[in-house]
Amino acid sequence: MKKLLIANRGEIARRVIHTAHRLGIHTVAVFSDADANALHVREAGEAVALQGSSSADTYLRIAKLMDAARKTGADAVHPGYGFLSENADFAHAVIDAGLTWVGPPPAAIHAVGSKSGAKALALANGVPCLPGYFGADQSEANLVREAARIGYPVMVKAVAGGGGRGMRLVLAAAQLPAALQSARSEAISAFGHGDLLIERALLNPRHVEVQVFADAHGHCIHLGERDCSVQRRHQKIIEEAPSPVVDAALRERMGACAVALAQAAAYVGAGTVEFLLDGSEFFLMEMNTRLQVEHPVTEALTGLDLVEWQLRIARGEPLPLTQDQVRFSGHAIELRLCAEDADFRPHTGTVARFRAPPHQAFERGGLRLDHALEDGAVVSPLYDAMLGKLIAHAPTRDEAINTLQVALRQLQLLGLPTNRDFLGACLDHPVFRAGQALIPFLAEHGDALRAQLLARERAAVPAAVLAVLLADAPPTLSLGCSYERPVRVRHVEQVSHWGFTALGPTQARLRGAENEHLIAWQREATGTWMLEVDGVRRHVAVVRSGSAAPDGAPRWQVVVDGVALWLDDLSLLPQRQGGAAGAADQLRAPFNGKVVALHVAPGDVVAQGTPLLVLESMKLEHSLAAPRSGVVEAVLVAPGQQAAPGQVLLRFAAEAKEVA
Repeated sequence: MKKLLIANRGEIARRVIHTAHRLGIHTVAVFSDADANALHVREAGEAVALQGSSSADTYLRIAKLMDAARKTGADAVHPGYGFLSENADFAHAVIDAGLTWVGPPPAAIHAVGSKSGAKALALANGVPCLPGYFGADQSEANLVREAARIGYPVMVKAVAGGGGRGMRLVLAAAQLPAALQSARSEAISAFGHGDLLIERALLNPRHVEVQVFADAHGHCIHLGERDCSVQRRHQKIIEEAPSPVVDAALRERMGACAVALAQAAAYVGAGTVEFLLDGSEFFLMEMNTRLQVEHPVTEALTGLDLVEWQLRIARGEPLPLTQDQVRFSGHAIELRLCAEDADFRPHTGTVARFRAPPHQAFERGGLRLDHALEDGAVVSPLYDAMLGKLIAHAPTRDEAINTLQVALRQLQLLGLPTNRDFLGACLDHPVFRAGQALIPFLAEHGDALRAQLLARERAAVPAAVLAVLLADAPPTLSLGCSYERPVRVRHVEQVSHWGFTALGPTQARLRGAENEHLIAWQREATGTWMLEVDGVRRHVAVVRSGSAAPDGAPRWQVVVDGVALWLDDLSLLPQRQGGAAGAADQLRAPFNGKVVALHVAPGDVVAQGTPLLVLESMKLEHSLAAPRSGVVEAVLVAPGQQAAPGQVLLRFAAEAKEVA
């Protein structure tokens, strides 16, 4: 293996590039039009344009990828994760071209790459599975019958792919038809394959997965488990190893089942066997025939480079360790940083400022940040919302959590909404701290976490207001003047009025409706501000958003002592434009996305909460509901149309009708 083409993008492409270069392997990156200036493109030895922007036109086009390999003389292909990483046709194409495929054999992908195939193989080899239907008859009538036979609640799952796409929990029979339609639509969009399976749902399990590795010489071992129970929309956001509840005996049982499944499939390479853990019982969910996003926690725990293992096994080397030689040390936790708000709505935009935690945190060996971020990086709606992964490894679980909390506060990622603060709140929740978070953790505690974050933001508003004034830097700001300047800002739909009076070059008084604050400031070498608010020092970063609020107000992102919030400056807008007037008469796009379904037409009478349309963004479908009861006056978009954030999608008649 001399030249490796990485058929992927972003942080996983960079991850593979770094290990390949350390092993003396030349690398080739591929890129879409949207990724022409991306970090992974600049770091690879060579790069090939795939000509196009969407995944379907670029990273999912086997012919283009194979042409890139041919042009550059690559003799091996690493698929990363996502895209074509679990596509047997791609593996076949690579092997048929005489190249080395860094992944399992196509036959193994066929055997366990679909959830139904994996379950059939598991049942034949003594691996426990939940009761379900995994058959070929995909008619709605048959799936309805099978769900009734299994008994509710049930989980509807896409047979192909992973990442939580095409999964729907169904609590009652009346919900099933809509769930089937929605899951099938999302699966076709994400994987090009709409087949579904149904299985009995466990309402309070853990998601625990086992990392397996096999070589071409008949050896297969496991590298322990990862607990991935903290999820939203069936997608993981926090992963850790070891699981807080898995002891040595349970680890041995789960590991043996994972190895048995891999061996039954004649598996070679890296794979992950995912289980639902309910008490001491576990049941197979699926097997992912690729490297996982969360592989760094296993690397931290074992001290191994799993990408290096992949490359060595792909070129025919045996596993470097036996099962008895695998050692685990300490505790590791990974956080997925995503371009989404606390309500899990995806967002696009440009990274205005990215600053990793200080070098000392990494030099101590306990912190790792996998990413493809830099100032000016564009976050596109065409790809996944994940921006990077922050990983901590420490002797104990509490120490790993504490390391992550400090790193999150030190990390600057400004320019678009992210889940950074939400992740910190999750880590601090007593249920998570106690190691008791199950899959419903966010469903049960999400509202309380959001309320906690909102309270922190409200407390930071006075400092944030001054930060916006400093960043705007009018010439009169630093001049002592008895004139009070009126300031009006909006934070999460709440408008507040302030009076600003400059008392000198670096001092001012900020008067609110109920209190006033004496504030001093100085510019820091890092480009941030140190504000002293009523004698308390606060470190503040501020950037102006590249897009205004829907009413035209300038929008600012401010981080006050690690608390991020968004302010709209309404000071120069007419008073009537500053509030939320008319907001209830319109449905606006909360993020950039494509309209994939419309459920209403002009003249329809709807109740509050009625699904109106579906937006697809960052590979996921999001149903938008009616904000109030009323009559749909106009529908302003059509299926297939791309909607921008804040765009009016439909209007309601001014007078609401009562709906029974």
